[in-house]
Amino acid sequence: MKQQKSLIRREEEQARRIRDTYANKYPLVFALGATFGFVATLYGFEKLIDKVDFFSDNPWMLLGMGVAVLYVTGTFYNKLR
Repeated sequence: MKQQKSLIRREEEQARRIRDTYANKYPLVFALGATFGFVATLYGFEKLIDKVDFFSDNPWMLLGMGVAVLYVTGTFYNKLR
């Protein structure tokens, strides 16, 4: 068991060094990749929401549900701390 944890810790450290090296060498590529991922996710959610007639017909309900979800997740987050 200790050998497995040691192996996992060593591999994580090696992956962190490689990731940090590339992130420092190519910050623009990482920034563009992160931006693309974020925008693609939002656009995907938008397309999924457009397919739900209830949300398409009632944008105020969509806004209210979004605020409610943020409130609930924020409450759970505060309880975890």
